[in-house]
Amino acid sequence: MPVRVFAGSVLGVFAVVFAFAEAAHWRSSRRRLGDCDASADRRPRSDRRSSPDARTLTTADSDQIIIVLGFANRGQRPNGINRFRVRAGLRSIDPTARSTLLIFCGGAVTGRTPEARILERFARDELGFTGRTVLEGKSTTTWENIANAIPIIDRELTPATTISIVSNSHHAEKARDHLWQMRPDLARRLVRGGDYRFGEHPLVKTIAAVRGLLALRVLDRENAKHAAGH
Repeated sequence: MPVRVFAGSVLGVFAVVFAFAEAAHWRSSRRRLGDCDASADRRPRSDRRSSPDARTLTTADSDQIIIVLGFANRGQRPNGINRFRVRAGLRSIDPTARSTLLIFCGGAVTGRTPEARILERFARDELGFTGRTVLEGKSTTTWENIANAIPIIDRELTPATTISIVSNSHHAEKARDHLWQMRPDLARRLVRGGDYRFGEHPLVKTIAAVRGLLALRVLDRENAKHAAGH
């Protein structure tokens, strides 16, 4: 095979894989959102009802609650995935919002220090964040992340509160689904976070897209079984 043909084939495969990963993350970042996000694809769940208060919410002039989910961290320094999630959480902040609270979630899953503490320390010490934070440092699963964040949300809730969940796109979608299952009234306030950007970390995105789509397929099957049982 001529070198040019081979190079063209490799570039073609790369382009297809790149497009697949980007499309998968883009779509996932817009699914299972609330009534106040006009771009939301809310088709997966059939039991959602409109909320007059939620429909009027926008991130501008809102009270933002941004939930940043931790990832397994063995040492004291944040790993690459956790550094990305903190940055995505900070860029989710709308400067026109009335107030912003970041909830960092994650217990000591693979190390001695809770992931929430590692995330907050990176945000403050290395990225210069000076805003309000709350640490949820006990959870060991995504379900527990959301379950343990709910009391904090309830404590901070105002009529103008919007909620963002930040992770990678597919994991954040899974977490949003958990909030829909636990507290639909809060889920109606869900808006997009800043975890998706076109062209960012293309190799990681490809791996995460495959794993994330498989995990969401399992989640949808479980939801379908649960719905059928009722």
